[in-house]
Amino acid sequence: MNYRSLALAAVAAWVFDSVYGFLVFGLALQSEFARFPGVFRSFESVNAMLPLMFGSSLLGSLLVAYIFAKGREGREGWQEGLRFGIVLASFELFAISIPSYVIYNIGRRLAVENAVAGFIDVVIIGVVLGVIYKPLAAAPRAKAVGV
Repeated sequence: MNYRSLALAAVAAWVFDSVYGFLVFGLALQSEFARFPGVFRSFESVNAMLPLMFGSSLLGSLLVAYIFAKGREGREGWQEGLRFGIVLASFELFAISIPSYVIYNIGRRLAVENAVAGFIDVVIIGVVLGVIYKPLAAAPRAKAVGV
């Protein structure tokens, strides 16, 4: 495994996720989140906890990059990333987004917006990983000596 490339891909995915998260969840959906003050922290409270969120998401990005690198099927970079992103985003949708709608007292509109935005986020993270991560070249196999 190419750990240098893995770290670079993870950091790029983390930067993308942080910017996307701010633009979509922090700005575009802020008014929807504000409709449910009993469920979500205020924008100001979230800002006070950003170091925890950024540290956690960086570790998460490293883990996702590792999973990506271990599961590569040898396709072209972005195609491999797209495949991985769709699979991981589908997991996120069915294992996290839909159950969260069931558990949290939020409206259907916010649940759908959050699920769609999350799905897009994870697919693009997969593509970023696919474009940036480069595996180590396979070591040449020694020729078998006939007897």
